[in-house]
Amino acid sequence: MPDDFLEIIYLFEFVLIVIVRKAQTSRYRKLSVAIDRKSWPDLILLTVSGIAMLLPLVYLFSDWLDFAHYRLPQWPGWIGAVLFAAAIWLLWRSHADLGLNWTPTLGIRAEDTLVTDGVFRYIRHPMYAAHILWGIATALMLPNWIAGYALLLATLVQYLSRVQTEEQMMIEQFGQQYREYRQKTGRIFPRIFRID
Repeated sequence: MPDDFLEIIYLFEFVLIVIVRKAQTSRYRKLSVAIDRKSWPDLILLTVSGIAMLLPLVYLFSDWLDFAHYRLPQWPGWIGAVLFAAAIWLLWRSHADLGLNWTPTLGIRAEDTLVTDGVFRYIRHPMYAAHILWGIATALMLPNWIAGYALLLATLVQYLSRVQTEEQMMIEQFGQQYREYRQKTGRIFPRIFRID
């Protein structure tokens, strides 16, 4: 059971981010897919990421990962709590802006439109940005070499392995419109200078 105030905050924020994701997942409908790049390696990465998301709960509710614990001052944990809150907001906003354009696997539906407003006005992959923030927050809030860093590592591997495929799918579906959009936005960080 969490015994530290930061651990309780982590657990509260964890519940919030799961609610945000589940609300979107429950709205997801299986419609016709125009471009589908779902593969076994991608499904394995999704599974590994899911496990990495749950390891903090193992750390918080059992002593199985105590061997990987290390000491950390509290102030990085408070920075982590703020980053986690930012991740929750960014994930929620990303889902709200995408609406039914979101799919959990590498695919684009025939009905999808190119979303370029909201957070997508600044970055093309805000969900990856949210998960990276969540991973950094976990590392700062939970001083454990396994539970603290597993999500960040899994997210970075997933991002690096998927982003090129996702961008290629977007070009195939939206062509020049997506190429122009790419010139105005950053992948996971906003561009400092927008080209309009």
